Amino acid sequence: MTLDPRTPVLVGGGQISDRAGGREPIELIADAAFRAADEAGSAKLLELVDSVRIVGLLSWRYRDPGALVAARIGAEPRHTGYTGSGGSTPQVLVNAAAEEIAAGRADVVLIGGAESWRTRMKLRAEGIRPEWSVQDESVPPAPILVPEVPMRSDTEMRAGLDRPAYLYPIFEQALRLGAGRSIAEHRAAIGELWAGFSEVATLNPYAWTQRVHTAAEIATPSDGNRWIAAPYTKLMNSNNMVEQGAALLLCSVETATRLGIARENWVFPQSGTEAHDTADIAARGALDRSPAIRFAGARALELAGIGLDDLTHIDVYSCFPSAVQVAARELGVAVDDPSRPLTVTGGLTFAGGPWNNYSTHAIAAMATRLRAAPGTYGLVTANSGYLTKHAFGVYRTEPARAGFRREDVQGAVDREPTVRAEPEYAGPATAEAWTVVYDRSGEPERGFLAARTPGGGRTLASTTESEAVARLVAAETAGAVVEISAAGSFRFSTW
Repeated sequence: MTLDPRTPVLVGGGQISDRAGGREPIELIADAAFRAADEAGSAKLLELVDSVRIVGLLSWRYRDPGALVAARIGAEPRHTGYTGSGGSTPQVLVNAAAEEIAAGRADVVLIGGAESWRTRMKLRAEGIRPEWSVQDESVPPAPILVPEVPMRSDTEMRAGLDRPAYLYPIFEQALRLGAGRSIAEHRAAIGELWAGFSEVATLNPYAWTQRVHTAAEIATPSDGNRWIAAPYTKLMNSNNMVEQGAALLLCSVETATRLGIARENWVFPQSGTEAHDTADIAARGALDRSPAIRFAGARALELAGIGLDDLTHIDVYSCFPSAVQVAARELGVAVDDPSRPLTVTGGLTFAGGPWNNYSTHAIAAMATRLRAAPGTYGLVTANSGYLTKHAFGVYRTEPARAGFRREDVQGAVDREPTVRAEPEYAGPATAEAWTVVYDRSGEPERGFLAARTPGGGRTLASTTESEAVARLVAAETAGAVVEISAAGSFRFSTW
C-alpha cells in the first residue's frame, strides 16, 4: 500500500511525573517534548516543529506558552495556539492537527500541556508567588484554538452547583436509580470499578499513585479517604495535586520518512469526532445519559471502519466513576471486563488528573500500548465540563483504510429530546437525584438536588437545613416531594 505523503502520523509521546516539584509548567512541557522526540528517535524533529499547541493551564498564566516552549526546544514555529479549559481539548487538538497535516496546512505539530498544581498550592499556602516566566504585554496572546466550556448556567448558579465534584455525584445517583441498586450495593460496585483502575495504574510508570487500592478501601470513608460528596470519597475524585506534563509529536509520513523515524514508531490517527451535550444540566434529557457520547463514539468507529469488537485498548475519560459508566453505556462496552479495562493509564484518580491535560497522557500511553501490539486498535475518549463536551480518537499502527477522517456530529445530538430548564422555578417539585457535600471533618453540610417540576421541567436546588441534609444522608429520596424557594433552596414537604 502506497501511503499519501501527507498522511498524519503520531511518532512520539513524552510524559513526566515530577515528584520533586518546583518547576513551572512550560519547563515540564519542554521536558516532555524532548522525551517525545527521543521516543521518535529524532532530535531534528523538534527543530522542524511548525506549530505548537498548548492545552489550557491552570497553575500559571502565560500570554503565549507555546512561544516559551518553542524557545526551550529550539523550534521556530509559524504558529502557536492555546486552548480554553476542558478535558476534551487534547483529543480535539490531535483531531485538528491530523486534519491540518493531511491538508498540508501543517507538517510537524507539537501538542503539550502540564500542571505544577501541587507546587502552586503549597506556595500559595505559604504566601509565596513563584518566580516563573512572565510575558509582558508586548507579547500578543496566543490564538484560542478550543474555547472555554460553559459551566455556569442560571439554574446551576442559583443552586450553588459550581464544580464537578458536586455535579458528577448527582449523575451517579441517577445511574444508581436506573440500575435499581441500593445505596450500599452501588457504592460497592463503583468501588470495584475504581479498584480495577488502580490496578492498571501500578503498571504505568508515570502514574502518580502506583499501588493497588481495594474496592472496600476506595468506597469506605477513612482519615485518608474522607467523604467529598456522596457517594464519592476522595479516592473517587480526580487527583489534581500533581506535577505532570505530557507532549505529543505528529508529522506527515513524508517528514517521518525523511528523518528516518523507524516505521515501528508510527501510530496513525484513524478518525476523530467531537460533539457536545446540552450545557445546562437541568435541560438534559436524562442525567445518566449522553447523546453526544453515543453519536460521536459510534461515528468515530464508523469512520475508522471498525466495530466495538475490533477495539483492543480503550481509555475512557475518568474524572469520576459516573463519567466512565455513562460513556461505557453509550459506547456499548462493559465496565467489568478484565480483558479490556477502560483505562490504559489508571485514570485521573490514580494516574493523575492534571486538570485539562489528562488526555494528552492517555494518548501518549495509548500509542505505547499500540506499538507493543502492532495492528490492534485503540480508542481514546475525552470529556470537558459536566459531561458536556466530548472528543474521540481511534488509533492504530497501520494507516487508516480511507485516510484520517474527522467529523462533528452535533446535528444528530441536537435532534435528541431535552427537558425545559426552570432556573427561576419556585414551588413543589419531585426529587430526581441528589448529593450531600461533607466538610473536611466528615460532617454533612449541604445537600444538592435535581428535581422535576409539575410541568415536566427540571430545576436544581440546595439546602443547608440540618434536618433536610440528614434525610438525604439516611433515606432514599427519589420521588419525595420538596418545596423550592425563589432563592433556590429546598425543604422536604413529605417525610
